[in-house]
Amino acid sequence: MTGFCIPRFSGICLSAEPIKPQWHKYQAEQDHMGTKFRITIYSNHPDFSPKVFDLAFQRIEQINAVCSDYLADSEVSKLSQASPITKPVAISNDLHFVLNQAQKVSQLTEGAFDVTIGPLTKQWRRIRRRKKMDQESLNEAKLAVGYQSLILEKNKPAIRLLKSNMRIDLGGIAKGYAADQALLVLKEQGYNRVLVDAGGDVAIGESPPNTKGWAIGVATLDPQQPPSQILYLSNCAVATSGDAFQHVEIDGIRYSHIIDPRTARGVTLRSSVTVLAPNCTLADAWASALSVLGPERGFQVINTQPKIASWIVIANGDSTKSYQSNNCQAWLDSFSSNN
Repeated sequence: MTGFCIPRFSGICLSAEPIKPQWHKYQAEQDHMGTKFRITIYSNHPDFSPKVFDLAFQRIEQINAVCSDYLADSEVSKLSQASPITKPVAISNDLHFVLNQAQKVSQLTEGAFDVTIGPLTKQWRRIRRRKKMDQESLNEAKLAVGYQSLILEKNKPAIRLLKSNMRIDLGGIAKGYAADQALLVLKEQGYNRVLVDAGGDVAIGESPPNTKGWAIGVATLDPQQPPSQILYLSNCAVATSGDAFQHVEIDGIRYSHIIDPRTARGVTLRSSVTVLAPNCTLADAWASALSVLGPERGFQVINTQPKIASWIVIANGDSTKSYQSNNCQAWLDSFSSNN
């Protein structure tokens, strides 16, 4: 195993691991969008250049400049600051695509997933810092939430925000989209055996050489424990959502950082959700949605979506209980037959 760092590519460290004489494994990682993006490439190109990593990370930066609700000058932040917007305002193709996908999930889940949740996100950040509930502020913030008031124009990339003080929060979908786009950039450069891991949201290309797929673990409720099972995947995506690292306890109740837009409360059901999907944008959104819905209602919805499969592990007293959508095995069987 040999490793090397190239100083002129700031933040990028590469490792090259021989698989057989013509194949090598290259890895790079950088921090973006509040998490670590790790990219792995298998290549037999004799002239492989780490500049391909720069191209992928630059694309991620572009998406962050569109989707971040932390950056005051991002496209999303500017739209939120301008609400209400009663006449259509042009938006970028990136934002239009992400919002269009988000709205579809919102409709299917009857608002359990809602990217207009920003006013509640802002209040819960303050609640977690102070560790004190503020129901009055949550009730007020909830008045500005509602995916039905985010209107995408049908014939052009444009938007209206019909409520005052609306605030778009794409935290449940943007990282998945960024992973998809980074993977696309690398494929356009001729690299197909690629995996992009955005802190648990994973976009997966073709299998590494001489393997049956990328080894992906299904998370348990305790991230310190080994995966409950290993899946070998390619040309698809997987996302995991849970509250193991981000939660707060107030008056004896444990609240997740994941908020139910319908109740304005942090989710109290302890769970780890793993979603399989054709792309990481959908995997990310559905993992967030199922964290809110829980296994019973969540699988009623997910079982109507043949291209989406999921595992959910929940706390059951001092033990855990696992659930899986009806189409899990069929999804994996279909996937296996295509690879």
